[in-house]
Amino acid sequence: MNYIDEFPQDPGTAYLNHAAVAPWPKRTLERVTAFAEENVKYGARYYPRWESVEQDLRTKLAKLINAASTDDIALVKNTSEALSMVAHGLDWQPGDNVVIPAGEFPSNRVVWQSLEPYGVEVRQVDIEACDDPESALFEHFDAKTRLLSVSSVRYDTGFRLDLAKLGQYCTDQQVLFCVDAIQSIGVVDMDVQAIQADFVMADGHKWMLGPEGLAVFYTRPEARAGLSLHEFGWRMVQNPYDFDAKDWDVAASGQRFECGSPNMLSIQALDASLSVFSDIGLEQITRNIFKNTSYLIDKLNNIQGVELITPIDKHRHAGIVTFKLNDNDPGVVHGKLMERGVICAPRGGGIRFSPHFYTPCEVLDHALNTLESNLK
Repeated sequence: MNYIDEFPQDPGTAYLNHAAVAPWPKRTLERVTAFAEENVKYGARYYPRWESVEQDLRTKLAKLINAASTDDIALVKNTSEALSMVAHGLDWQPGDNVVIPAGEFPSNRVVWQSLEPYGVEVRQVDIEACDDPESALFEHFDAKTRLLSVSSVRYDTGFRLDLAKLGQYCTDQQVLFCVDAIQSIGVVDMDVQAIQADFVMADGHKWMLGPEGLAVFYTRPEARAGLSLHEFGWRMVQNPYDFDAKDWDVAASGQRFECGSPNMLSIQALDASLSVFSDIGLEQITRNIFKNTSYLIDKLNNIQGVELITPIDKHRHAGIVTFKLNDNDPGVVHGKLMERGVICAPRGGGIRFSPHFYTPCEVLDHALNTLESNLK
């Protein structure tokens, strides 16, 4: 497969910001264009076919994260919505606590802090200064710990946790395990069964190369049954097309979290984007990403005045490479990079590069040369 043909980006753009919002593949543009034209010409005449695409997307997502069934997959608006469904779906008691790493993206902090008026304590643990970050989290567990919620990969530093170790400990302690996987699905293997996760969520607009406004929400069946619902509508019932039914039961599957009509436009787009992963295979995609991140790490280590923030250990990073500038204002340098078409982000007190599997070496070199030319 010719990666360049699938990603015909502007030659003046060096896109290193997949950890924020990713460009679409060409096939996604083509699918969305065809879907729009079909809407113009025929309206919803072919709605059953659209629904088959929706089911195909659930199948792709289930395979991508090794869910036991598509019943475990819900399609929701975003990671924050899924986290809120967990946080406000559990039966909390005053004195209960949640453990999270310190410095999480607000999605995985604010939602738990919103429970504090109900007597739920949020324990934020500084893990990146530790030799054993997973054990640092475990040390804050006690008999009232109900849930551990982590980002699989930190949005700012790119630090990656050992999810299997976390999941095993949570299982042993009978503590629920929730994973914001937005910075790892589409980068590295995410096996929700192997890590014994209860809840996993991720938007499609980063490493999955899809649009904003659609996310995967995985729930383990036993954990799913323990969440009360706060959104209701025609589609979250067991028989959604029995419109005349006076009585109804909540869907047993993850569709219970989908209260109304689906986002068919984004479903078409994300399904097309994920077909890239089906064609190439996640193993190859992961190899390419690590080749790119390793290249950046090696080169950045040799630039005077640059200091890596992202760990160099491959087991501790994924697709993000963040670095700080010892003698330069990162905001100023970031602005100059953007002016030269190097699309990146200011994060973690430095600058974040996040290439994907298809990013050519020439783009990496252009970004590095532009960086070096703008340092004092």
